[in-house]
Amino acid sequence: MRVVFMGTPSFAVSVLCRIVEDGWQVAAAYTQPDKPKNRGMKLVPTPVKEYAVAAGIPVYQPDSCRDETVLNQLQALEPDVIVVAAYGKLLPQALLEIPKRAIINVHSSLLPQYRGAAPINWAILNGDEETGVTIQYMAAELDAGDILLAKRTAIDPLEDAGQLYDRLAELGGQAASEALDLLKRGEAPRTPQLYGSQYQYASMLSREMSPLDWTKPAKKLIDQVRGLIPWPCAVTDVAGTRWKVFRARMGEITGEAPGVILSADKDGIAVACGDGRALVITELQADGGRRMSAADYLRGHPIRL
Repeated sequence: MRVVFMGTPSFAVSVLCRIVEDGWQVAAAYTQPDKPKNRGMKLVPTPVKEYAVAAGIPVYQPDSCRDETVLNQLQALEPDVIVVAAYGKLLPQALLEIPKRAIINVHSSLLPQYRGAAPINWAILNGDEETGVTIQYMAAELDAGDILLAKRTAIDPLEDAGQLYDRLAELGGQAASEALDLLKRGEAPRTPQLYGSQYQYASMLSREMSPLDWTKPAKKLIDQVRGLIPWPCAVTDVAGTRWKVFRARMGEITGEAPGVILSADKDGIAVACGDGRALVITELQADGGRRMSAADYLRGHPIRL
């Protein structure tokens, strides 16, 4: 069964790697064009391109998938299945109709919950205890196709979005390979999504979400810290200095007003929150500085209480 893969970031690499390791015939990999980065503005290949080139898989990087030449090229590859994982471009209906069996997408949530751009982050921001990946048949509407299969996983209370991203990428590869096997055997199910008001759309993240509001409960703020890694990161201003907060844990009960710094020592920086509990910052980065433990920061920047 001939497979064409479409993806761009490291999440997609994990999926593609699993497909290759499981012996599926990957005829080509489509990924976004190289982009200039850093001061020299040197063109940098996508993670999928780097992996595909090393694996000897032909790589295509069209600016648009709506171009007739691109569609003809894809048609000539004669794919039985197209697997999409974080490709980063909307696909036209004409492309969805090319594969002989199906075009499927690896989505990092349990659909229909968290359709959209940032499902991993929102699962943590909302304090969810469970998430997963869904293999869906692609449709014209974003993340609205029928479900082929889903895999669930618990979210560790200390896990941040970057760590969960890596785990779901591995789980997505496993799910994609299983879906290919079901399609090959003609046993792949189709379950329509039932979408109601109880489900949340996973909108894109923004810097406006970063500031910590100390009137909120400590648990909510910890979820904010976890959910906004690696970007845009939770931030707070202390004594005229802005910090990005990378790690925080629950502290003791306190009667102090929200935002009051309770302690600043080797255990971290404890700040009173709106629910009468403290949040303890244990890892941070000051503007112009590097990421470090709160204890290391305090050695050079002691806080007077």
